[in-house]
Amino acid sequence: MPRFFLPAERSARPPHRGVAQWSGGERMAILLDLLRPVTDEELRLLSERNPGYQFERTADGRVVVSPTGMEGGRCSAEVLRQLGEWNRRTRAGVVFDSSTGFHLPDGSLLSPDASWIRRERWERLGPEEREGFGSFCPDAVFEVHSSSQTLQELRQKMQSYLRNGAIVGVLIDPYARAVEVYRPGREPERYENPERVALDPELVGFELEVGPVFDA
Repeated sequence: MPRFFLPAERSARPPHRGVAQWSGGERMAILLDLLRPVTDEELRLLSERNPGYQFERTADGRVVVSPTGMEGGRCSAEVLRQLGEWNRRTRAGVVFDSSTGFHLPDGSLLSPDASWIRRERWERLGPEEREGFGSFCPDAVFEVHSSSQTLQELRQKMQSYLRNGAIVGVLIDPYARAVEVYRPGREPERYENPERVALDPELVGFELEVGPVFDA
């Protein structure tokens, strides 16, 4: 399985942009500088009223609107399926889909394509806490590269997860048929065209089978 280490990503603020349209009609993410900060509740309502779009808030208060295309949704669903099956066998924690928002310590509100927290963290939450956004960073996060966001943006997002407490992050790039694994205090590892990627010791016994993610 080919593997090499990526250079550390710079956390420079990405340039402001509006709607970007590609020649094939695919829309990229919209980055909005609003007149006032958007609250967690407003983001939740925006998500409910606009199905097919993902609404997130950056640490500096800007709103990112990402449309979900069919191929990106298919890849994310396969990752979620595998993570869910592993978790049902192990009962090690709780799995969340891309509609779940997490309010991170730096003030951002992000929604990974798939995520997981240890069971003991879930059991410490009261009923009301479970109904709202998570006020913490998941232990494990998964993001799938799609036409709505650039690879550089997703790599910066991975670093943000780590800074806010994630113990492992997985960036899946179907275009390059590659997987990048991020861990705190270590250089990201990139796997080119792998069959499987093991995520021990953070997710004990879980191996992401990459073929079904890349190919329907």
